[in-house]
Amino acid sequence: MKLNYESVKNDNTWKEKNYFIPSFDREKMIAETVKNPEWVHFGAGNIFRAFQANLSQRMLEQGFATRGLTVVEGFDYEIIEKMYRPHDNLSILVTLKADGNVEKNIIESIAESCILDSNDDKEFARLKEIFAADSLQLATFTITEKGYSLVNAAGETLPAVKADFENGPEKPASYIGKVSALLYARFLAGKKKIAMVSTDNCSHNGDKLYAAVNAFAKAWTENGKADAEFLKYVEDESLVAFPWSMIDKITPRPDDSVNEILKKDGVEELEPVVTSMKTWVAPFVNAEESEYLVIEDKFPNGRPALEKVGVIFTEKETVDKVERMKVCTCLNPLHTALAVYGCILGYEKISDEMKDETLVKLVKGIGYVEGLPVVTDPGVIKPQEFIDTVVNVRIPNVFMPDTPQRIACDTSQKLPIRFGETIKAYLASDKLDVQDLKLIPLVHAGWLRYLMGVDDNGKSFEPSPDPLLEKAQSFVKDIKLGDTDKEAVKAAVLPLLKDATIFGVDLEEAGLSEKVVGYFMELIAGEGAVRKTLEKYVK
Repeated sequence: MKLNYESVKNDNTWKEKNYFIPSFDREKMIAETVKNPEWVHFGAGNIFRAFQANLSQRMLEQGFATRGLTVVEGFDYEIIEKMYRPHDNLSILVTLKADGNVEKNIIESIAESCILDSNDDKEFARLKEIFAADSLQLATFTITEKGYSLVNAAGETLPAVKADFENGPEKPASYIGKVSALLYARFLAGKKKIAMVSTDNCSHNGDKLYAAVNAFAKAWTENGKADAEFLKYVEDESLVAFPWSMIDKITPRPDDSVNEILKKDGVEELEPVVTSMKTWVAPFVNAEESEYLVIEDKFPNGRPALEKVGVIFTEKETVDKVERMKVCTCLNPLHTALAVYGCILGYEKISDEMKDETLVKLVKGIGYVEGLPVVTDPGVIKPQEFIDTVVNVRIPNVFMPDTPQRIACDTSQKLPIRFGETIKAYLASDKLDVQDLKLIPLVHAGWLRYLMGVDDNGKSFEPSPDPLLEKAQSFVKDIKLGDTDKEAVKAAVLPLLKDATIFGVDLEEAGLSEKVVGYFMELIAGEGAVRKTLEKYVK
């Protein structure tokens, strides 16, 4: 059993081993998609393979579409060269259900895989041809929030972006520069309409994509490298729309246990490819069953019938409410709390933490007790039902190999949204008292304890990557387990707690710094103090 079209089509073993094989005419789909492309996706990673590609497949399978997807990779070309094309653009989606069932699907909806390389004339010409097609309705993106940034940490324009601004759309080097060049090709083909849809997991993602593309359009038109009307084209949402979206589906790195399942079935050549850019990619992707995609319904050239396969289309304000519900209350804060304390307590799986009665009470308290009172019901998804699914089905799923160490990445970037927005809502309310917040400050104190890089048994561990890790750790570098001088500890950490860019608010001004420092003193009392403190305050 080799993952290629010939094997999947002709070897009955796939079906005997309970792999879902689509019944639509793939060859006809490819021919029609190549001739009249409808949907292009940028970012060939795991979330795309588990979510967008599967949405397309379900539309094809249920007769709601006749055309599939074109996938484009613009960061690590080897993903296409070494994984997609050798497998005829097929992949295996393994859905790990909370009830223990494993669902295996062959994903066949990708008609064409392309490389976003302006120095490869053949590849770039094909992409320009796709972008000039009347039939093209949308381009979606999963390139991570960093993919839209045109500046470095110091706010300076990235060298590749600066060069692209000056040189124009002929052979741009930066990611968004290349995307903007393709949009320029669509403009030159007759100012054709399109929706540019970020489906990255970041707030107001459509605005981020728009700002990045607009910067290129502005630079190119101002320096005469593009037609003066190109900027107006990008800024006219009746021609080019940048809808907001909220996406939610957990797709961890392909897991060894899933690899073993497939190997026992007889699937060959499962070895992952590690590219020269250190991307780890396998012929399969494992994911949870739950998924949510809510998109602002703004598509100038029409769109596929994605609502038939579970996508919710609504207005911008509702997308914003759904996103805030998820990020500020019902999922992400719970994940961060588990990540921080999971690392300190030595857990290696999020699902194992949900067998810990104290940690379960912690996340339920953060979500139901402290978070839900400030959530605005978006209408399209009920907050109570969403959080019920998170707490009872999604996070405890023992078949999901997600780790606290992965979720702990970039915690400094997550705290202001995941907890700061709730604190702000309490401060602004005439019915709620910020002093009633007990568990959110406990997570803040836990993060200070985490920054020490010492677990609850007194052993060192390596904190996860974070752009502000070194800076944040500098505030706790002289603090040791067993320290009892509260004033000295407070003096060391207070400047960090006052940093509103990290916490979303100045915790001292918000009246929470004393509580955080008090918790922190108990967390550093000695070995076993983290467990003892959690049990004391999590009722």
